[in-house]
Amino acid sequence: MSVSALKSTIFPASISELLQATSLLVLLLLVFKAVQFYLQRQWLLKAFQQFPSPPSHWLFGDKIQGDQEVQYIMECVQKFPSAFPRWLWGSKAFFTIYDPDYMKVILGRSDPKANVAYRFLAPWLGYGLLLLNGETWFQHRRMLTPAFHYDILKPYVETTANSVRVMLDKWEKLSGQDSPLEIFQHISLMTLDTIMKCAFSYQGSVQLDRKSQTYIKAIGNLNDLFHSRVRNIFHQNDIMYSLSTNGRTNNKACQIAHEHTDQVIKQRKIELQNEKELDKLKKKRRLDFLDILLFARMENGSSLSDKDLRAEVDTFMFEGHDTTASGLSWILYTLATHPEHQQKCREEAQSLLGDGASVTWEHLDQMPYTTMCIKEALRLYPPVPAVVRTLSTPVTFPDGRSLPKGVLVTLSFYALHHNPKVWPNPEVFDPFRFAPDSVRHSHSFLPFSGGSRNCIGKIFAMNEMKVVVALTLLRFELLPDPTRMPILQPRLVLKSKNGIYLRLRKLH
Repeated sequence: MSVSALKSTIFPASISELLQATSLLVLLLLVFKAVQFYLQRQWLLKAFQQFPSPPSHWLFGDKIQGDQEVQYIMECVQKFPSAFPRWLWGSKAFFTIYDPDYMKVILGRSDPKANVAYRFLAPWLGYGLLLLNGETWFQHRRMLTPAFHYDILKPYVETTANSVRVMLDKWEKLSGQDSPLEIFQHISLMTLDTIMKCAFSYQGSVQLDRKSQTYIKAIGNLNDLFHSRVRNIFHQNDIMYSLSTNGRTNNKACQIAHEHTDQVIKQRKIELQNEKELDKLKKKRRLDFLDILLFARMENGSSLSDKDLRAEVDTFMFEGHDTTASGLSWILYTLATHPEHQQKCREEAQSLLGDGASVTWEHLDQMPYTTMCIKEALRLYPPVPAVVRTLSTPVTFPDGRSLPKGVLVTLSFYALHHNPKVWPNPEVFDPFRFAPDSVRHSHSFLPFSGGSRNCIGKIFAMNEMKVVVALTLLRFELLPDPTRMPILQPRLVLKSKNGIYLRLRKLH
């Protein structure tokens, strides 16, 4: 037999055997995945047997589109007391809670953040306070808490006021055009400007820098991409996701975010090489956020690694501006749609601040009505609509129902704040819910979460909100745009799908 004839008989046989082996492996993999899917689904069905749930497809879950998500959850709040299981697909479900007693139980525990979801944020935020768990989280929290001491926060009031005035000056020029203004982008730049000057010792003008707008856009994209990935069964695997269009977009947005934070860290390190700057720092009783990180020593005596340093900067850069921008945008929108309350807040600011030339720390405790309105707006529109935990041990709730270890629990602050059993007429804007003599459940109002993992910067955020509301109302009357009502879009941060548009009428 010739060599060519021998090859023609051997290679087809080899290829055929290879195809058969590949087909067998694929079949075995499919069988394994099917068994895995079935066992996980059966475990979840047993775990949730005490809790009724809305109808869902055994494979595709609840099949709720993004625009319908808020409506769907609120319908479930009406039907199911305290909580319900929400199926994303046949083998993945989140146990959603919105009862204050349930909230108190979960927030009183030390369950970790749900890695199955939050790990998707790691390429962007790294493992800082938001994603860390256990002893490492506790060490970082304890290390950073002094950055939010009253002595540190007091001078931030003037810095915040100056950033707000830059934004309002821009609004004055734009208000003359007599067209609605999309406020979220402007407020995002202002809150980014504020956090960079207060926490990161930044000297430039973020609100006039185009690079900052690129960063803001990247953060918006990362919010949307995270929300999309959690709900897409085909994007759970890192390799498959990296090959997708969304994965490549996510990677580019992460690069933009990291370039921004790397530049902030680099610039501060250069400044601290100057002896005058170093001497000024040594005279401070307490250090700012970034300086604490740069001079930090862990319990083993080592300094914070560059990776850990950037993770904390990325985390606080995002949480320190995006959540506050969301809260402020919804607060101003709410005041625009309730002119009688807007006017009372304005009168309070006028009697306290005059023309607003000076705003001090002492003023912030003298705005009771404005504070009530801010809290009521945060009830209606909590900046962080939900967080997710993984039960590290079984839990039994006050009504006797229980869940096993390993269940993913979504704490829906939006649903809690709109729960009619907790808040009568929940859709009505009523600031007197937060009057000084009002009584409510300790876990009925959680705009900054609760328990040991509550928002570390909540006092800073509330102060910033008071300054922004007061100075804005001294300059403008806020009016809604009836042609563009906001469409709620719950992401990591509560946004509006079509922006938040207001008309501004200059007062003087």
